[in-house]
Amino acid sequence: MPDLIPIDDPNDPRVAAYRDIKERDLVGRQGLFIAEGETVLAAFVRDAPQRVQSLLIDGKRIDKLGEVLAGLPPGVPVHVAGQAVLDAIAGFHLHRGVLAVGAKPKPLSAEALLAGVGPRAVVLVLMGIANHDNLGGIFRNAAAFGVDGVILDGDCCDPFYRKAIRVSIGATLSVPTAGLAPGEDLVALLARHGFQALALSPGARETLAELDPPARAAVLLGAEGPGLSKTVMDRARTIGIPMANGFDSLNVATTSGIVLHHLRFAKR
Repeated sequence: MPDLIPIDDPNDPRVAAYRDIKERDLVGRQGLFIAEGETVLAAFVRDAPQRVQSLLIDGKRIDKLGEVLAGLPPGVPVHVAGQAVLDAIAGFHLHRGVLAVGAKPKPLSAEALLAGVGPRAVVLVLMGIANHDNLGGIFRNAAAFGVDGVILDGDCCDPFYRKAIRVSIGATLSVPTAGLAPGEDLVALLARHGFQALALSPGARETLAELDPPARAAVLLGAEGPGLSKTVMDRARTIGIPMANGFDSLNVATTSGIVLHHLRFAKR
């Protein structure tokens, strides 16, 4: 168990990184992020302990976190405060009572991610996913079904935004993630690494149930509403998920879960 640092003053400079969390969510943290909640903290310490910079915890929760705290690298400061002080620091009522500051990983290129996976692999390519709930849900599915990596285009929101981390239950901290460079030819990139581009579309003639999962599959998902661009769709293999009673819309995170389950467990 690391030494605990009591915090009695919300203006204590040692917890400056936690002050006015919602306002700083909007302006960014220059390479850092905030993770909140016991489950997320446990995932963070398990999967990326070297990136944990500090903790701020409601003193009443310390006993429940003994095993997690024991997994911290030596020297990580663990600040402890009462609920009132915690709320004053954060700028709102923090009912989860557990916060951590972490360092984002070094940026990874899509080229490097694809080059580093095995001969059988599944990756997700997200284009224009700007809703943090959807992004977090997709990452949660990616972790659950053992996706080898996620590639984000420049129009996606930040997977290290506090809400995205929380909704993903910490999966954004562990699933390998890369960025697509501006102007990079996605379909050509995938083909160069032997990946078949599978574009999800309600208008596709081929259904997911008919799909024999390829050895290397890249699942392309666009934002709800506009979906994927015609330029991408025209060069990819389009796959649809039939729905009942003429309904033609699924939440994009739900779609990702259905597709990933098929790719992982359908008989080849």
